[in-house]
Amino acid sequence: MSAFRILFTVEEYPEIGLKVNGNKTKYMVMSRDQNAGKSHSVKTDICPFGGVEQFRYLGTTLTNQSSIQEEIKSKLMSANACYHSVQNLLSSTLLSKNIKIKIYSTIILPIVLCGCKTWSLTLREEHRLRVFENRVLRRIFGPTRDEVTGEWRKLHNEELNDLYFLLNIIRVMKSRRMRWAWHVARMG
Repeated sequence: MSAFRILFTVEEYPEIGLKVNGNKTKYMVMSRDQNAGKSHSVKTDICPFGGVEQFRYLGTTLTNQSSIQEEIKSKLMSANACYHSVQNLLSSTLLSKNIKIKIYSTIILPIVLCGCKTWSLTLREEHRLRVFENRVLRRIFGPTRDEVTGEWRKLHNEELNDLYFLLNIIRVMKSRRMRWAWHVARMG
């Protein structure tokens, strides 16, 4: 539906008893072009509508440049809040490592990966997700004693990969994306 048709229907609203609040109504032009939204203006007889560069819709952050970076940033912020609320459990010596991994995979991981089926990631975004996962796994597995010096140190990424027996966050995301693509192909 074109913008002209939308404006035409906005002007028809009073005929059917609907009112458009110009102060609350916003629009966004989505394009990879940096200046795409600046040349557009949407207005009615009442008042012009304001343009926005991003907004949240059904839990997803949509940007005017169709970038996934803001979406991943907001998902990581939500997952960080969840991580900080359970970090005492993850570092507790009373819970087994398996229970801590279950806490991560059932509470924290779904927050990060909500909507991941439609993401197309760059290496930078994959790296950000892996850094987050490694931070959580370091909290779960705790420090280790160095065999040579006898001092406590953080686990290296390779050691984390060896200890964490489930798929890493990138592989989980890619498998969900493939499952979603299979469902879409099966429907068509």
